[in-house]
Amino acid sequence: MNKEILRLAIPNIISNISIPLLSTVDTMLMGRLSEMHIGAVGVGAMIFNFIYWNFGFLRMGTTGITAQAFGKKDEHDIMQTLSRAILIAIIIAIGIMFLQVPFGEMSFYLMNISEGQYHLVEEYFYIRIWAAPATLGLFAMMGWFFGMQNAIFPLIITVFVNLVNILLSYILVKVYHFDVAGVAWGTVISQYAGIVLAFVLFYRKYKTYLTHFNQKAMMEMQALKQYLTINRDIFIRTFCLTFAFGFFYSQSSNAGETVLAANVILLQFLNWMSYGVDGFAYASESLVGKYYGAKDKLNLNKAIRLSFVWGMILAVGFSLIYWGFGGVLLEMFTDQEEVIAMSLPFLFWMVLFPLLSTPCYIWDGIYIGMTASKAMRDTMLLALTVYLLFYFLLENKYGNHGLWAALLIFMVARGLIQWFYFNWKIKKGQAIS
Repeated sequence: MNKEILRLAIPNIISNISIPLLSTVDTMLMGRLSEMHIGAVGVGAMIFNFIYWNFGFLRMGTTGITAQAFGKKDEHDIMQTLSRAILIAIIIAIGIMFLQVPFGEMSFYLMNISEGQYHLVEEYFYIRIWAAPATLGLFAMMGWFFGMQNAIFPLIITVFVNLVNILLSYILVKVYHFDVAGVAWGTVISQYAGIVLAFVLFYRKYKTYLTHFNQKAMMEMQALKQYLTINRDIFIRTFCLTFAFGFFYSQSSNAGETVLAANVILLQFLNWMSYGVDGFAYASESLVGKYYGAKDKLNLNKAIRLSFVWGMILAVGFSLIYWGFGGVLLEMFTDQEEVIAMSLPFLFWMVLFPLLSTPCYIWDGIYIGMTASKAMRDTMLLALTVYLLFYFLLENKYGNHGLWAALLIFMVARGLIQWFYFNWKIKKGQAIS
């Protein structure tokens, strides 16, 4: 079981870490321009996180359903799951493109963007929005590969996309001086390169599954309704998560450009940790889904237990790195002395986050593998309520420390509530749904 976890997790960790590497490079490129540029790209990226993460069910729901079909060895259901995911991705992407102006204007208003940053965020948004079809298509393809117990193809695609993105962003910013627009165009072009690569890889290994494609079966209402019901709950859960981080950015922006720039950089520390630990969460999605679908309770429980063990081992490693090298890492992100000085007092939060927030990431993977979408929704709603309550209790007295404390409490609450809900259902002998 350890070998199976590591076989899935190590490629996931490598591919996941390349994702914050991209935002790290973007932050570094902007960090050599001004604190306004740092904040603009940070806020712009958060707007897209808010839009795209809410459709993360295209990956998560597809992984869980595919993994269970894989465990049952149902090749027809495996293929139809992918076709439905791609169909829904295309429909959503068309909707986003059509509604880009109201999406943009509402986002700029809600994020409390300062007058000086407005034109930078606006420029970034209206370029990057054109990546929507490729981005959502990649969600569907990646989720399907994970469900097929294939962590290598997502690794290849993610590393390829981010290397192309980093190279293009560097050339467009440093050589052609496109600034914010360069970072945005780098993302758009790399996403389309990634979706092309995903289809090529699918055809090379899985083309025999195309014989199971059936347009009528893809549109079969009962199966489509089940897929949408699972993903509706995951959508609500993810909306709460993106709202929590959007709220964090909004309150950071309210505190001034220097605080916003500092928090954008510090969130890169959190991104590195979360994407790393998500490697084991993704492994648990694949394995839990497979053993849950095969009704193999012994291996199911073993996969859950060992996923937590490996996740916490990695979390300790991140905490030790942030404790020993936090100051050095800050200087890598920016040469703005005022921003570095603002960030230093908050570094200890970065040491605490990996140790205390890792369980909630692993639980997410377990719930996704079991397609426990309703449970994911309910536990997230409770955790978000705890987060907002503690923010309003702490912020007036402790300022930015109160904001970071509330975010950490949110992560801890997620893990504890998920643990309680899981064990409460299991002890009562009820299936999680």
